[in-house]
Amino acid sequence: MRNRFDQELEELENSMTCMGAMCEQSISLCIDALFSGNRKTAGEVIVNVSAISREEREIEAICLKLLMQQQPVATDLRVISSALKMVGDMERVGDQAGDIAEIVLTENLSAANDILNLKKMADASSEMVTGAISAFTERNADKAHAVIQEDDVVDEAFNAAKQKLIEIYDKRAANMEYAVDLIMIAKYFERIGDHATNIAQWALYAITGVREGNTN
Repeated sequence: MRNRFDQELEELENSMTCMGAMCEQSISLCIDALFSGNRKTAGEVIVNVSAISREEREIEAICLKLLMQQQPVATDLRVISSALKMVGDMERVGDQAGDIAEIVLTENLSAANDILNLKKMADASSEMVTGAISAFTERNADKAHAVIQEDDVVDEAFNAAKQKLIEIYDKRAANMEYAVDLIMIAKYFERIGDHATNIAQWALYAITGVREGNTN
């Protein structure tokens, strides 16, 4: 019975890794679409959003099956309950990437310039998602802590982006509608960082049994 449980638990972790990879791909694609103006790539992000949502439902089903058909010990229970919490944030990461792609598709940004330093935010938030999922699957508390600390980098970049927008407005140096689209995109990257932080916090709970920090 335990062997079967371990196999199903491994299936859960493999599915989490797969969903994490899908989230990472969506972020990568939306970054490419943003800076290349490639509408086809933006469309691929939208398709990925639906696939991520389906994966979320499948993982939830695996978790419920483990809880209902098995009798997990405390450590296993933490892993399963953490996974149930994490997939919600992972699904939201996909949604945020989809929101960025929608702006690229509907606002005709062509190839966005980087006046708000979006590339730094995009790269940092993507790395956070990767690190948070790895922290869970590898049971690596140090990785989880590193992701949580990295959130400050994304927040600082977002605050800098807002300040830059104020400077642009004061000087009337740019198309304000375009600038507002970019600050919305910056906000979406900031939210991806928040969700990655939540994932890392739940990974820590799975590892240590202690829930650190508050969800964003």
